[in-house]
Amino acid sequence: MPKLKNKSSAKKRFRLTSKGKVRFNSACLSHMLRRRSQKMKRTNRGTQIMASSDARIIKRNFLRT
Repeated sequence: MPKLKNKSSAKKRFRLTSKGKVRFNSACLSHMLRRRSQKMKRTNRGTQIMASSDARIIKRNFLRT
């Protein structure tokens, strides 16, 4: 039986904090920034904590070690 692999794309997109929460980079900051408001660009800077319902799915399916 072959070895089970973790999802490599999820390892690049998500990280776990020390408390077990899922951090992710926010979207909508790569192109066409002229039409977006300054407030949207400012709040999407950096990383964010994922909602608990979504984080449970990510941890269960993709971030298994």
